Amino acid sequence: MARLLRLVPFLHGRQGVRLADAARALGVSEDLVLADLKVLLMCGLPGGYPDDLIDVDLDALESTEGDGVIRVSNADYLARPVRLTPTEATALLVALRALRAGADETTRDVVDRTVAKLETAVDDGALAPVEVTDSAEPVSDPRLERLRADLEDAAIRRRQVRLTYYVPARDEESERVVDPRGLVTNRNIAYLDAWCHTAQAPRLFRLDRIRAAEVLESAIETPAEEPRDLSAGLFQTSDDATLVTLRLQPEATWATEYYPVEAIRKLDGDELEVDLLVVDRRWLQRLLLRLAPHATVVAPPEVAETFRDAVRRTLSLYPGTPRTMGSNTHNPEDG
Repeated sequence: MARLLRLVPFLHGRQGVRLADAARALGVSEDLVLADLKVLLMCGLPGGYPDDLIDVDLDALESTEGDGVIRVSNADYLARPVRLTPTEATALLVALRALRAGADETTRDVVDRTVAKLETAVDDGALAPVEVTDSAEPVSDPRLERLRADLEDAAIRRRQVRLTYYVPARDEESERVVDPRGLVTNRNIAYLDAWCHTAQAPRLFRLDRIRAAEVLESAIETPAEEPRDLSAGLFQTSDDATLVTLRLQPEATWATEYYPVEAIRKLDGDELEVDLLVVDRRWLQRLLLRLAPHATVVAPPEVAETFRDAVRRTLSLYPGTPRTMGSNTHNPEDG
């Protein structure tokens, strides 16, 4: 944890640093930096979905054809001020003081400065949200402010918008025409709520991932609706959600701490059976491949078959590899 507290701001301020240079600056080995980067892949915003997690280009570091340069993406929120409620600030202060007890001199200095800022912010306004920033001036992005104004105007005038949108989970940009309904906010992140004509369904688009937006003269084609209420959270049950039941061995039970689940049932041998609602089955497939061979799909049957097909396709990419995964000799034919 102490190393990650130094690693994250170091990388954010030095995009494109070489692995060897980072190890030398941080005073650790290259192998240790690489191991920490693999932990960073599982860090991000609450929710733990692919779009919430930090992306690290491991191919550039591990592949023989890689250039050894660390590239971190999907971490734009690291540049924004941290806004905390008084309760959250108090809990963070307790955790930071506990961390300081076992930290080295460099980390203690970072912790002490953070604690000082938190204490000052809490004293200045006990009931107001606490904003922690390295500058006295508020952080703003003129491009996002213009984008927000254009999208709000399009929603009021009921005009379609052509978006160029970046999808981190697939590392690609897509272009689509949407019928805007309005702007909404969840956890201090702004979204455009709109009907997407490509997906033929309502979608939320993060403003900081909209690369370009062109307001068209054509009127919206779908019935005008108010933007959705996100007060209950970003991930809400929808008619498209599928209830999936997984059986998790002890090595995979960590997933219940990172992803929202509907129910958890304890089984023999420290195994768990969990229910979770899934809207995007591609996300579920990626999660199961990460958990293999320590996760089994119990229901529904079609999801289990889709996962078995994914395992077969993955193993086919490695000729000569035994049709098992991990030390527990998990056969994909058995799910």
